[in-house]
Amino acid sequence: MEKYIELIKNSYSGYWNYLKNEILFQNHWDNYFYGLIIISLVVWGLEILFPWRKNQSIFRKDFWLDTFYMFFNFFLLNLIILIALSNTASQFFDDLLSFIGLSTQSFQLFDVDNLPKWLGLFVFFIVSDFIQWNTHRLLHRVSWLWNFHKVHHSVKEMGFAAHLRYHWMEPVVYKSLLYIPIAIIGNYNAKDIAIVYFLSITIGHLNHANLGWDYGIFKYIFNNPKMHIWHHAKTLPNHARFGVNYGLTLSIWDYLFNTEYIPHDGKDIEIGFSGDEKFPKNFIQQEMYPLFSTKPKFDK
Repeated sequence: MEKYIELIKNSYSGYWNYLKNEILFQNHWDNYFYGLIIISLVVWGLEILFPWRKNQSIFRKDFWLDTFYMFFNFFLLNLIILIALSNTASQFFDDLLSFIGLSTQSFQLFDVDNLPKWLGLFVFFIVSDFIQWNTHRLLHRVSWLWNFHKVHHSVKEMGFAAHLRYHWMEPVVYKSLLYIPIAIIGNYNAKDIAIVYFLSITIGHLNHANLGWDYGIFKYIFNNPKMHIWHHAKTLPNHARFGVNYGLTLSIWDYLFNTEYIPHDGKDIEIGFSGDEKFPKNFIQQEMYPLFSTKPKFDK
């Protein structure tokens, strides 16, 4: 027990020092704090210069709420609970495996560190994106997970910051389901995978931005605003009632598994979900919603 208490304490102090160094710019090219700010300003600038919905305000509905979500989910959530929880769960799982005579290396098929750096990064990116695509499908198909995911789908006007409006339980689900697959391919240097995370942040921001782009032939590889708007559509056909276009960074999984759906230009479609007019409008109530929601069925 003392080991876990010490681990939790070190997690808090370690992440606090990391965040402080980020803000004071003591971490350089892999600085997520300023990286997020720069990416956000660039994509917001593109929204202002090339708006798809020209009647949508620059400071759209819930702009400031989503901006708060962006920094809370990307930084403060880690400080409050996520890093300590993740490290503790990881240690507990390692201890459990050790108790039965195994280790995470028992599952490891190969180590990406032994591959050329570009190939290791590519494998890490493809594996993690595919697992996240499947996890995203689960958030839509499992009713109690959907209650958490409603926070993200409560967005009523799309903009770059809507990308990071989500309930704090979502990263817990994503990280839990990623743990074994990443263990299978081995660990990659955190600084090296910064480029993967920056790519994911950029594509995610663009997907939610007020931009009418589909990237031409590359739409079959990368998720894009014209595709992702339909993921947020309030009304979908019966055959797709659980949702469509689940891709986070890559769209290729949706095309491979027939979950793509772009029936026409979705510029002016209504977004949200059935009953969203009764969904809480402020941060605290949205975070508390899944704990008190008793509606068991899927209501997209």
